[in-house]
Amino acid sequence: MMTKSDVTAMIRAKKRESGITWAAIAEATGLGEVFVTSACLGMNSLSPEPAGKLVDFLGLPAEAAIVLAEYPTKTFAQTVPTDPCIYRWYEITGVFGEAFKELVQEKFGDGIMSAIDFDMEINRITHEKGDRVEVVMSGKFLPYKSW
Repeated sequence: MMTKSDVTAMIRAKKRESGITWAAIAEATGLGEVFVTSACLGMNSLSPEPAGKLVDFLGLPAEAAIVLAEYPTKTFAQTVPTDPCIYRWYEITGVFGEAFKELVQEKFGDGIMSAIDFDMEINRITHEKGDRVEVVMSGKFLPYKSW
């Protein structure tokens, strides 16, 4: 029985062998780059049609499409990661998290930004002091309910 980890390993191997990008894989599915990458890494599921397109595009076994369409168990380490690129997200949350919460609630009211009804793009921006990483996130505002 194939697992999400097995499919992730197959996708990573195909990327390494072929030099294909996440953007090209996402384009083959018709979905967004960040979302498809997350699904390929096992943290989201693809609907059957885009899963099939991805499997066909990469030449993976048909069973991989079934696995890609399965709902994931979204678990991750509860410790701060040591990979510098991932650690920076923790640093950003630690330094700016309270400010983010204050500004969202000041502008929208008591609630949160959805990570379910959510979009994210990662762009490279040319800059005179060195290229910059631009992260654009958009999530539906979810007000807390009173009863």
